[in-house]
Amino acid sequence: MARPPQKEIVYNKLLPYGERLEAEAARFLEHIKGNLARAVQLQELWPGGLFWTRKLSTYIRLYGRKFSREDHVLFIKLLYELVTIPKLEISMMQGFARLLINLLKKKELLSRDDLELPWRPLYEMLERILYSKTEHLGLNWFPNSVESVLKTLVKSCRPYFPEDATAEMLDEWRPLMCPFDVTMQKAITYFELFLPTTLPPELHHKGFKLWFDEFIGLWVSVQNLPQWEGHLVNLFARLATDNIGYIDWDPYVPKIFTRILRSLNLPVGSNQVVVPRFLTNAYDVGHAVMWITAMMGGPSKLVQKHLSGLFNSIASFYHPSNNGRWLNKLMKLLQRLPSSVVRRLHRERYKKVTWLTPVPESHKLTDQDVTDFVQCIIQPVLLAMFSKTGSLEAAQALQNLALMRPELVIPPVLEKTYPALETLTEPHQLTATLSCVIGVARSLVSGGRWFPEGPTHMLPLLMRALPGVDPNDFSKCMITFQFIATFSTLVPLVDCSSVLQERDDLSEVERELCSASAEFEDFVLQFMDRCFGLIESSTLEQTREETETEKMTHLESLVELGLSSTFSTILTQCSKDIFKVALEKVFNFAVSNIFETRVAGRMVADMCRAAVKCRPEESLKLFVPHCCNVITHLTGNDDVLHDEELDKELLWNLQLLSEITRVDGKKLLLYREQFGKILQRTLHLTCKQGYILSCNLLHHLLRSATLIYPTEYCSVPGGFDKPLSEYFPIKDWGKPGDLWNLDIQWHVPSSEEINFAFYLLDTFLQPELTRLEQYARGELEMSRDDVQQCLAIVHNCLIGSGNILPPLKGERVAHLVPSLVSLEETKLYTGVEYDLSRENYRETIARVTRKLLRYILDNSEDDTKSLFLIIKIISDVLQFQGSHKHEFDSRWKSFNLVKKSMENRLQGKKQHIRALLIDRVMLQHELRTLTMEGCEYKTSHQEMIRDLLCLSTSSYGQVRSKAQQAFFTALGTYNFCCRDIIPLVLEFLRPDRQDVTQKQFKGALYCLLGNHSGVCLANLHDWDCIAQTWPAIVSSGLSKAMSLEKPSIVRLFDDLAEKIHRQYETIGLDFAVPEKCMEVAVLLQKSGEPGSEFPALGSEEIQLGIQRQKEKNTEALRNYENLVNMLLDCVEQRNLPWKFEHISIGFLSLLLRDDRILPARAIKFFVQCLNHDAIVVRKVAISAVAGILKQLKRAHKKVPICPYEISGSPKPSSIQAGDRADNQWLHYNSQSLPKTKEAWESCCFVEKTHWGYYTWPQTMTIYAPVEQQPKLGRRRDELTEAEQIIYDHFSDPKFVEQLIKFLSLEDRKGKDKFNPRRFCLFKGLFRNFDDAFLPVLQPHLEQLVADSHESTQRCLAEIIAGLIRGSKHWTFEKVEKLWKLLCPLLRTALSNITVETYNDWGTCIATSCESRDPRKLHWLFELLLESPLSGEGGSFVDACRLYVLQGGLAQQEWRVPELLHRLLKYLEPKLTQVYKNVRERIGSVLTYIFMIDVSLPNTAATKSPRVHEFTTRILENLKPLMEADEEIQNHVMEENGVGEQDERTQGIKLLKTILKWLMASAGRSFSTAVTEQLQLLPLFFKIAPVENDNSYDELKRDAKMCLSLMSQGLLYPQQVPLVLQVLKQTARSNSWHARYTILTYLQTMVFYNLFIFLNNSEAVNDIRWLVIKLLEDEQLEVREMAATTLSGLLQCNFLAMDGPMQTHFEQLCKMRLPKKRKRDLASMGDTIPSGDLVKRHAGVLGLSACILSSPYDVPTWMPQLLMDLSAHLNDPQPIEMTVKKTLSNFRRTHHDNWQEHKQQFTDDQLLVLTDLLVSPCYYA
Repeated sequence: MARPPQKEIVYNKLLPYGERLEAEAARFLEHIKGNLARAVQLQELWPGGLFWTRKLSTYIRLYGRKFSREDHVLFIKLLYELVTIPKLEISMMQGFARLLINLLKKKELLSRDDLELPWRPLYEMLERILYSKTEHLGLNWFPNSVESVLKTLVKSCRPYFPEDATAEMLDEWRPLMCPFDVTMQKAITYFELFLPTTLPPELHHKGFKLWFDEFIGLWVSVQNLPQWEGHLVNLFARLATDNIGYIDWDPYVPKIFTRILRSLNLPVGSNQVVVPRFLTNAYDVGHAVMWITAMMGGPSKLVQKHLSGLFNSIASFYHPSNNGRWLNKLMKLLQRLPSSVVRRLHRERYKKVTWLTPVPESHKLTDQDVTDFVQCIIQPVLLAMFSKTGSLEAAQALQNLALMRPELVIPPVLEKTYPALETLTEPHQLTATLSCVIGVARSLVSGGRWFPEGPTHMLPLLMRALPGVDPNDFSKCMITFQFIATFSTLVPLVDCSSVLQERDDLSEVERELCSASAEFEDFVLQFMDRCFGLIESSTLEQTREETETEKMTHLESLVELGLSSTFSTILTQCSKDIFKVALEKVFNFAVSNIFETRVAGRMVADMCRAAVKCRPEESLKLFVPHCCNVITHLTGNDDVLHDEELDKELLWNLQLLSEITRVDGKKLLLYREQFGKILQRTLHLTCKQGYILSCNLLHHLLRSATLIYPTEYCSVPGGFDKPLSEYFPIKDWGKPGDLWNLDIQWHVPSSEEINFAFYLLDTFLQPELTRLEQYARGELEMSRDDVQQCLAIVHNCLIGSGNILPPLKGERVAHLVPSLVSLEETKLYTGVEYDLSRENYRETIARVTRKLLRYILDNSEDDTKSLFLIIKIISDVLQFQGSHKHEFDSRWKSFNLVKKSMENRLQGKKQHIRALLIDRVMLQHELRTLTMEGCEYKTSHQEMIRDLLCLSTSSYGQVRSKAQQAFFTALGTYNFCCRDIIPLVLEFLRPDRQDVTQKQFKGALYCLLGNHSGVCLANLHDWDCIAQTWPAIVSSGLSKAMSLEKPSIVRLFDDLAEKIHRQYETIGLDFAVPEKCMEVAVLLQKSGEPGSEFPALGSEEIQLGIQRQKEKNTEALRNYENLVNMLLDCVEQRNLPWKFEHISIGFLSLLLRDDRILPARAIKFFVQCLNHDAIVVRKVAISAVAGILKQLKRAHKKVPICPYEISGSPKPSSIQAGDRADNQWLHYNSQSLPKTKEAWESCCFVEKTHWGYYTWPQTMTIYAPVEQQPKLGRRRDELTEAEQIIYDHFSDPKFVEQLIKFLSLEDRKGKDKFNPRRFCLFKGLFRNFDDAFLPVLQPHLEQLVADSHESTQRCLAEIIAGLIRGSKHWTFEKVEKLWKLLCPLLRTALSNITVETYNDWGTCIATSCESRDPRKLHWLFELLLESPLSGEGGSFVDACRLYVLQGGLAQQEWRVPELLHRLLKYLEPKLTQVYKNVRERIGSVLTYIFMIDVSLPNTAATKSPRVHEFTTRILENLKPLMEADEEIQNHVMEENGVGEQDERTQGIKLLKTILKWLMASAGRSFSTAVTEQLQLLPLFFKIAPVENDNSYDELKRDAKMCLSLMSQGLLYPQQVPLVLQVLKQTARSNSWHARYTILTYLQTMVFYNLFIFLNNSEAVNDIRWLVIKLLEDEQLEVREMAATTLSGLLQCNFLAMDGPMQTHFEQLCKMRLPKKRKRDLASMGDTIPSGDLVKRHAGVLGLSACILSSPYDVPTWMPQLLMDLSAHLNDPQPIEMTVKKTLSNFRRTHHDNWQEHKQQFTDDQLLVLTDLLVSPCYYA
């Protein structure tokens, strides 16, 4: 009883030989299961395991998941075990992982009951690879792709993690959640990647409920977008999508939308400064969209309300006149949202129910929800149609929207399309609208219940699109072709007008369509006329000078493709009657003109071919006799045969004939005698153009007769030729193909056709082969042209009949790789039965070509054209079975593009149009022909690849490069053939050969290099191969043919070295297979059918496997050591050029590993290279020795501790982060520092900073006491051999002196930085050998510190950092001694610090303190805190010392509250510093001091300094400034005057520093202390300047910047009233500067917290009141700013334009103006304008703000307001000015679409308006 397959590829059943595939697949699968199980049990991962897992991937490609559920589970389990083998070689791991991802891809196939996968092995693998401890030291080389592969793997396994996984993960990663540490990013990344969110509802308490509140609380309260916030959003988005209806998001909706809006980074407000991290850490739009979509629907409709708000507020950004780097995100949002909603609708309404949790009825999207959604997004989409970045996103959005609500989407698109088709001046408008209509084409044509009148638009659109076929505008032409093709594919072009008389049961729309369909014929003929016009204008004579190329240009070939495919689509869809007319027309056009054969000829021939293809019988009757007659007539005279130039008419008819034979082979048989005669006459023409066309004819005849292909692609099976009484075509408009009744008409070669094909081969190919063979024997003289002609005929015959010629025979090349498993290939059946009784021409061609090649190379190597043909023939003899790989790839690509543009994602279920489905079946057949032979490497292949190698090293560059391409393709095809070929390639590089030419040498190097996609012979991931190639590359430096004078050769070696470095991945040394894998393999073996050919393994076989595997490991190790020794031998050769020495050292550095110490000889070599003359070599050596020291590191023992016992406080019941009783003991406490040996040894040092902040890990380990650690202070004889080498060199004063000299040289002036590689080198030395080398180094350190040069100081900093880090495990005595030495050095260094070196010292101290227990470094901290601001070295040294101190303390984060308090106490009196650089530094230091004071959920109040207390003290000192009313000027001189200045001056100085601090912390801290900073706001409002002018002093510039940054801050809902309080208070201030500035502040603040404000109606009213009040301000600037603000708030729909507001402004406008006489007086003395005038101006400004708030449309209230406004045109200034500005702006923004905007006004209003906009006063 066969179990049902999981999910197979349905298209296989539709192949003409589909019924044979069942048995084939079963046999193939059995082989895979048997061999794979066998390979794993025999411990043979390579080649057996890898070979059969590849075959499994092929199987899935060919048949889908055609295996039972049990097999599916076993495959997954086996691969899971394989992937997680700890020591697995990385390239194998990736191979297994990709297959496993593929097996897990369709998660609906396996439920959680079928499969459970553990999560921990994956986590351990990610930790080992992505957070590798040794990769940065060059001990592991991972490919770049590994990260994405591993992450995808985890995503695929995630649904199957056990139910307790969530709790385990939380325990594992919560301890990492310390927000100040990089581990936070790691923890959240892991949570995002691993946490399962698809648990069924009854398990939710074991799933997201464990973490949801905690994480969402964290997300809601964190500010300033740290890097991990985006990962949290991704996690929530996934959670929401997987659990729609199970989580109540409503409380968070305003916050979510506010943050999404902020994340778009839109420019707002008058003068905005963007915080740089917002650009890099913004949310991923895709995830934001997922989240929004998942929250939609449900009872509350809150999300839809906010979504409408979001689009209302950003709609104007979509207008095409706006552009900026934010545009991409906005476009992505538009494109992704509809597609995401469609996906959700599909899941809820159409998708099969699977084991995944369904959406509860209450939360499914209702039709009303969908309508609301479409309405809120359609406006922005219509604006985006014409955007600058192209209309692609809009078109995709419209495609999805039209699936949901065609009646809302299509009409407005059409409204824009019809005018665009009429216009001639705006081509972009046309291309944009057409691409959007193409997107909605299917929805338009199918009409449906929502939009029945849709189809009636089709014909008008088609007719109007015709003028787009325009020879002068390429892009317009292409989009028009696409447009016409799209619509004709969807609709049968049949004239149904006669039905109107016969039937009376038609609906209104159907009647309309029937009468319209009479125009189809007209449309087709007009289209053809257009095409003929296009062709006539692109003939060669018209478009080219004589000198240019004769080939088609790229654009022309695209047009040719567009034209032929569109025409063939139209004809396929035509009724018989229309087709006849079209055929006649195209025939007459082709026959009555003579075209040149390069451009126009190809296009016409294509059109003719399209016609013939659709209905071969009728068409061939016309074309074949005509062409044959003309050709026969013109070649009647034998002289023609020898003409160099042929008659144009003859060429054209040959071309036409060769194209129209590309049709159904059965129909060609009628004319076989005629074709035979023509070929007899023309194949041997002398003129090359002539015989090539004749060869094409032969090629096409053979192909048509022998291939399998569908013969029609009509949109309805059976075509449209039935009488209208039985068949009503209108019903089939836009109908999808039915996969189960496709009824494909296949062409399968009949025996008659096969006979015809062999007749052609026997007649035309056989004689050519005989001639060539005689020529190759030297029995026959032939000219080069004749040879080329022969070869051309041979090649065309080969590619015409490749399908029926059996593949090459030959023995398999044995002994390339030893294996205990069979590595046989499976043959696929592709519908061809080979006739083995006939001669296999493939063999003959191969034999003859090889002889000919030898002959040509010996006698006439310069006949390159023949060689080109030979290369083509060889590669086709090897590969070609009826289709070419590259053609298949491009067809697959274009198939996917068309599928995407036409698919119906809403219903899914493969609702594609029929032509597309047929195409997919055809692609499946081609895929089978490409994989049918498999990749067995036979002797015949071997011979031909050797020929290609020979050609790849020939003397002509072009021949070489063509041969190399063929060579690489062949290498990539056959299993293991590279091992066979490598020695042959390396022959050319041998230094002892005298006979290699430089050309051969270069050719061989190219063969090693490979092309960008294929194999690289120089770098196969296999010991046997690189042990040959690497030494050969290095020693080729001694070859005679090598010359460094030739740039091309030098470049080749550079490329080779670079490619090897880029692609090298660490190769495994241990190939053991764990027990778990074996167990699954045994199960897989047993699951086969009983009595299969794969019996269970006997114990001796298994023993043999283990034996072989051990041998393999030893051999790998031997190979590894040999390779190292060979490379060392190469380097030590005398007179090896320097370049090769460098290459060799590069190779050696790749061979460092973390599981095997480098051989001693190599260690010695690298250590000596530290003092090499060349800096390149020294750099490599430094990294290498650092890596070697890591290899030699001895393991340090760890012991578990219990933090609760140490602290003596119990374990807290709930999670409480921050400073708690149980982590108090980690704090730095100067009272109890370990200053004696006893204290030191009894102290529990915890090195990593994050432990204990959030919670403690399950088992906390620390390093064991000294006596259990490896021995320190060893003598030389206690060291291993490797260690002795290093010891000897570094104890040698001469060696060290030289090393230090080199290390303190400059490399690139001004560019050098603290070098982590060198630091690692010293850290390793002091870690492995403790203080053995200090005596030698000490004098050097003292020397270095005295020299203040940049490079010497850097060298010192690197050594000192290495010393401090390396002393981690030293005993107390040694450490104490070390600090006695270091303290004086550091004091000197810090007092000599300079501009160039302060960065390096900062890095040095930060590096030393990172992940170290602060109590261990108390000497350092005390030293740094001695007196940071001594003032001795001037302001600069002070700033630098602060910088260095900050570097050290910042690394310690929350564990040094005491030091932070001390520092703050020290700094506070010094905040009034005069010098700018010190102030900036203090600002930055303050940020770090208060960084720890965060207000995150479940976090205890910190012991470190708190912002609140600090600000209170500051405000006290700033009082004098707060209370003063007059302008604050910066009148502090930049030098410290004697005596105490007054409070006010001190206040200003203090304020400057505070500003620096606020600016520095704006982007860095996790939570902004809003309440405290609000009290400073009034002061900043007062100071900030109004104009944009950079000449202001520092104070004002800073105040302005600070306000800009603060206004962008994220507000918590409870802070909103506080902020508004301050703004209202400032609005009453006397300083108009302050009143002006609150408006600019308000603009940004509201936009950046839009939904938080909108959620609070009181706040909205307050803001409205505030702005309207400031409209009546006495200061003109404030009034104008208030108007701008109002207009902005209206535009982003924060305020609505309602009745009361309008009435209010109209009232104000009616204020009476003062009498004329008074005004005259007023103009003499410039007094304040009267209150009435101000109020009247306020009214006018209000109206003006309303008008300017809709720049791109005309709402209903606008005409009236414009009329009101125009009444004030003659009012006194400043009113008149405002009115003018408003009108001119209105004119500017509405000018583009004035035609449609005009509709909103009455005629009278238009008169007034026209009068206004052009009246003389407008220019006055």
